[in-house]
Order: sequence, then C-alpha cells, then structure tokens
Amino acid sequence: MPEPEGRTQPYPGTTPPMEPRPRDEMRAYEGRGLLEGERALVAGGDSGIGRAVAVAFAKEGADVAVAYLEEHGDARRTAELVEEAGRRCVLLPGDLGGEGHCEEVVLRTVEELGGLDVVVAHHATQAPVEDFADLTTEQLTRTFQVNVFGVFWLLRAAVRHLPDGGSIVVTGSVNGLRGNPGLIDYSSSKAAVMNLSSCLARHYVDRGIRVNCVAPGPVWTPLIPATLPEDAVEGFGGHAPMGRAAEPDEIAPSYVFFASGRLSSYYTGETLAPTGGEVQAS
Repeated sequence: MPEPEGRTQPYPGTTPPMEPRPRDEMRAYEGRGLLEGERALVAGGDSGIGRAVAVAFAKEGADVAVAYLEEHGDARRTAELVEEAGRRCVLLPGDLGGEGHCEEVVLRTVEELGGLDVVVAHHATQAPVEDFADLTTEQLTRTFQVNVFGVFWLLRAAVRHLPDGGSIVVTGSVNGLRGNPGLIDYSSSKAAVMNLSSCLARHYVDRGIRVNCVAPGPVWTPLIPATLPEDAVEGFGGHAPMGRAAEPDEIAPSYVFFASGRLSSYYTGETLAPTGGEVQAS
C-alpha cells in the first residue's frame, strides 16, 4: 500500500478522509459457502477490519449485524457491501462501553436475524500518552469500559443465544502480546481480553463453542488518524518487518478461518497474530 499520509481527523474517525484509502471492501475475495445460513454479529464493524470481516462473512453466506458507535456513513457503506453479497445487514449504533447497550445489541441481532451463530468482539478505543504519570483515571476507565467490560458484557449476553458449536472471535493486538510504551492502557486492555478468550475457550469447550483471538499488528484503519499524532500517522506501520501496515482485507480471512467450523473445528483458545513478520518470543 502507499505510505500513509500524516493527516489526522477527529475521533472516532471515518474512512473517506484517509490518504490513502484503506482497502477494506474484500473486492477480490470469493466465498465458498463456509458460513452459509449463519447469523453473525460484528461489534465494531462499520469500517476497517470490522467492515472487511462483515463483508467476508456475507460472501461466505452469513447475514450480519454490525454494531458501531456513531460513524453512520461508514456503517451504511458496510451495509451496502453486505447486501451486494446477497445477505441481510442490520445496523446497531450506540456506545458499547455500556452494559445495557451491549445486551440490547445481542437481543436486536437475535430478533432481526432470527438467531446468532458467530460473534466478533472487535470494538475498541485507544489514546496515546507520552508519560504514564499523565494517564488519567478518566481515560483509563473509558478504555477498559469499551475494550474490556464491553467485551465481557457483549459475550456474556451472546453465549445465552449461541448454539453448541458456535464461534466467538475476539480482537486482540500485537500490543497485548508485547506491550506499547505509548499505548499503556490500550495494550493492557488488549492483554486482558486475550486472556478472557483463553478462559472462555476452556469454559465452553463442553458445548463445542470455539473461542479464539486475532491479534493484528499495524493495520491502516480510521482509528489510526483519529487517535495518533501526525508524526505517528505519517508512514504508519513502517516499523513492521514487512515495512508497511496491513490492509484490513489482509486481516479479515483470519476471522473467517476461526468463524468456520469447516476450517477450524479443532481450534479453541488460540491466538492468530498477523503482524507482518514480528515474531513473539514464547
């Protein structure tokens, strides 16, 4: 991909102002019916990785509910892409940092789509700090409300509706694997939900509900210019061994793999880390 330009935008960020535009519509992806007739909820599915996942799921035969904060234009575009693939799309705006809304999102999904087979907990927020001593309680609380509590609440509501053999995919991060000195609360929150994924995998193994995690490295999405300073946005991802950030389209197949029982029936409690070559020490 061309090198990202160092222009920022207001939080939570949208796709149209980005230069270059991310590749997140799965145009070259061809489905094989891996999720035929299934119902999926993608939290944080309006743009970026979440959009690519929603579209890939639709191309594999799933109807999709997309939960998102307030990026209505991006969400409508995701819905158009899902519908172009011949599947239904339900848009569910609102703050996933609230317990009641997380429960409502699950209930609305079940009501609108007639059930729930796959859940992707992808929603998250981040804000860098230069000095740990300047990390406010307000920011820490907000980060964990969205990134950790919001995932707990969403999955707790969802498992009441998932059938035996259903699938949960949690989005972690390379920062949750190795930390990040500028994204301390975010990295800690990602480590927490990655551990949650492992716990739930063991907890629900008797029901055949597979719980796995995708932990991407740098990916060019609206969250980057909406949360990082210009000097961090400029050339974002260049530090990865591959020398660039990933496109969302390159990450979404990992979610298809974990969502499909035909591909990953013997995988649970696993973390797949598409990081552009960054290898973690065991």
